[in-house]
Amino acid sequence: MPRVVEEDERARAAALPPAFCCPHLHEAVELVGRRWTGAILEVLRQAPRPLRFSEIAQAVPDLSDRPCSERMKELEQRGLVERQVHPGPPVRVTYALTPMGDALGPALSELKTWAQQWLAGPGVQPNPPGRRQTSGSCGCGSPTSSGS
Repeated sequence: MPRVVEEDERARAAALPPAFCCPHLHEAVELVGRRWTGAILEVLRQAPRPLRFSEIAQAVPDLSDRPCSERMKELEQRGLVERQVHPGPPVRVTYALTPMGDALGPALSELKTWAQQWLAGPGVQPNPPGRRQTSGSCGCGSPTSSGS
């Protein structure tokens, strides 16, 4: 008799469609998941105003100029970040999220909540929902370099 159950399970499994990853989801995860990209987007999302390049680089611990520049160019090309040149002297360049980049806000918030729950050390409490972070703090109790 156990053999019949086994055959039924195989028949049901064969009837299910194979697992499939949406190509749009895959592209989005690859884009946002590139090193430094998610952190840069989060910094721009929290900023009350457009930020200068040096402010972005300082806000992300261990981010040097070269990878910051590469990510900013990529984010601008993909339409997530807008680069604005303000005439001088001196000439100033600022960066801000476009509506497309800003639309990632809920996804970044959910990812942050997940990370605080599953990747944070014991005793670390996530930031209350809907509350924006203050500078130098992500709300999880972990030290950040921008607050030091």
